[in-house]
Amino acid sequence: MSGSRDFWLACGHHLLDRDAAGNLLVTDEFLKAYLARAEIVPPLEACPAERQLHDALFGDPRQSVSVSQIAAIADADARENWQVMIGWRDHLVKYRTLEAAYLAIVRRNIKLPHAFIGHLIQAILRNALDDCHDAFMLRAAEMFFRPQRLAMQEASIVAIDEETESLLGRPTQSPLEALLGLPSTTEIDMLSDANAGSYWQRSDRFDMALDIAAGQRGLAALGNVVTRWISHLLAIDVAVEPVAELHNTPWSWYVGLDSEGTRIGDFIWNGNDLDDVTRAKLVGLFRLTFLDPADMIEKVRGEPVYILAAATADDMLRLKPQNLVTGLPIRQTEVVN
Repeated sequence: MSGSRDFWLACGHHLLDRDAAGNLLVTDEFLKAYLARAEIVPPLEACPAERQLHDALFGDPRQSVSVSQIAAIADADARENWQVMIGWRDHLVKYRTLEAAYLAIVRRNIKLPHAFIGHLIQAILRNALDDCHDAFMLRAAEMFFRPQRLAMQEASIVAIDEETESLLGRPTQSPLEALLGLPSTTEIDMLSDANAGSYWQRSDRFDMALDIAAGQRGLAALGNVVTRWISHLLAIDVAVEPVAELHNTPWSWYVGLDSEGTRIGDFIWNGNDLDDVTRAKLVGLFRLTFLDPADMIEKVRGEPVYILAAATADDMLRLKPQNLVTGLPIRQTEVVN
């Protein structure tokens, strides 16, 4: 996978192959990367059964693992970690591509660890955005798999990576950062035209803030990510544009891009007017138009779809990109198998 500038190295995209359609094929190397996770690598005091299992999977990461092999592990926490890991491995290898594995999780509401699903979203986005040279769009895409702390000040709504913010001032470096030779985060910079060129070399640090206020490039970039996500996963072309206000707008269909956005969408659907407090929490409002109306279910064919993203009471933004898969009025997925 080769863009002119690489980014998000830690998601392991370089360990994956692509099929003719451009989707990601699971490789043994990608599966082995999970075996290098701190929760899975056997510690010095690990029992022989755990060491044998780990060694065997490094030799063949697709081999079947029996219940008795996991049950033979002495440490209870290790047994639980291995159960989760093998469940995740089994799901990935069941499907031909990572995209298909993700769609199955979303459409069938399969319960798997949030951290693993976030990693899957990141890898798929890395693929979908491989030819993207816009740092604002890549930074906006981070919001699909990493919660954001919002700082609302005057005319700005600044999105800051929640985990990065919590690490500020700590000199420690994660094992993954050390393994990849990535520098530790020391400060957060606001993404701007002046520093956008530095995004690629620091993309795995998640240490650039993004202004997503109305009229700013960050909000438009988020709309572009929505467009690319839908095109890549569903092969449907849409146009997405930010809108400032709803004025006598037909509210035929809406999708909340997070739980709060869904709540506000429901509120409007029921004929209520937004109060000032709720309006202030609505940080993203987009109009989505299907370029081919035939892709839509008949009852709303040709109507715009509104996408809402909103902050929680404690000023967090936790986007749910799966809602774009399950919530749009798409004809061919009206009945989910």
